[in-house]
Amino acid sequence: MGDTDQVDETIRRPPKDGLKWAGAGPDVIACWIADMDFPTAPEIVEALQRRARGDLGYPAWAAEPQSGPLAEAFAERMLATYGWDAEPSWVRSFSDLNQALQVMLHLTTGPGDTVAMHAPAYPPFLGTIAEMGRRLRTDVSDLSGCRALVLVNPHNPTGKVFSRPELVALAEQAERHDLVVIADEVHADLVYAPGRHTPFASILPERTITLTSATKAFNLGGVRCALAHMGPPQVREALRAQPSFLYGGANVFGVEATVAAWRHADGWLRDTMTVLDRNRRLIAERLPGYVPPEAAYLAWLDLGRPGMAEVLEREAKIMVSDGAAFGPGGESFVRLNFATSEAILTEVLDRLDRARSAGLLR
Repeated sequence: MGDTDQVDETIRRPPKDGLKWAGAGPDVIACWIADMDFPTAPEIVEALQRRARGDLGYPAWAAEPQSGPLAEAFAERMLATYGWDAEPSWVRSFSDLNQALQVMLHLTTGPGDTVAMHAPAYPPFLGTIAEMGRRLRTDVSDLSGCRALVLVNPHNPTGKVFSRPELVALAEQAERHDLVVIADEVHADLVYAPGRHTPFASILPERTITLTSATKAFNLGGVRCALAHMGPPQVREALRAQPSFLYGGANVFGVEATVAAWRHADGWLRDTMTVLDRNRRLIAERLPGYVPPEAAYLAWLDLGRPGMAEVLEREAKIMVSDGAAFGPGGESFVRLNFATSEAILTEVLDRLDRARSAGLLR
């Protein structure tokens, strides 16, 4: 991909039939779920087409996935991009990050255990902790009594990128209180300059489980491919003791797409980041007082009172995520996905202006 026009080719409603736009009415702009409106990187499309035309039998890596292309591409990328020397043999594939989180919590905690996580937080993670009978602690200044810390970095929904000193402070607490840290780093490739992502495992390798995938940076949510890199030896041993097929794993198309993304699609990602950077700055220009995120493509907007997602969809025809779903601290917020064309984003901002003029927004 050579220029941003190829990324930014959508005008008004994009030709998408996925979940993001399927639930939006004919006059509603979908800005809620974290999918981009941009075309898939051609390198990924070509890789999937080659696989479809080729061998769709059992992949050679299925018997030993830790030595397969997914683990190798992950380790290569971590070293080249972040200077972290990840161990491929400590990698296990999963269908998505939510499954990986549930498996890791199952292996490292028990019902009634306390799990710390910054709030507001990604709703499926909140749901996982509740469904598994774990207790949630959102005050991470004191991790005493906790069994695990779920660290989302870069953070969803705020877009914060934790600094190295902040991560070191969390690592010291994890050591002091004998915690496992489950680090969701799925937005790592979406950090805006001059920011830089620091893998938590590069600070505290023996206690860190890293969860990631190419789905957010390369817009591949439907390919169902994620992985866990398990630093703690006791976690690897616990997983080996489980029945072989209990947790499933990635499929051949998911692996093909992920490897193509991590090895061949960085040009597409750079172009996409240029568009996203422009979009976050456009929001800041149009919404006084708004501070753009340091990573990702989600604007976390404080609209002053609860229930504004419903109001915006009904009155302004903008479909956003209700901040209340993100737990403590999110009640008066909405999350707006700005990974779209300039034309669509401009229309969204115009609608917000009209809603404010009509007295719907404070």
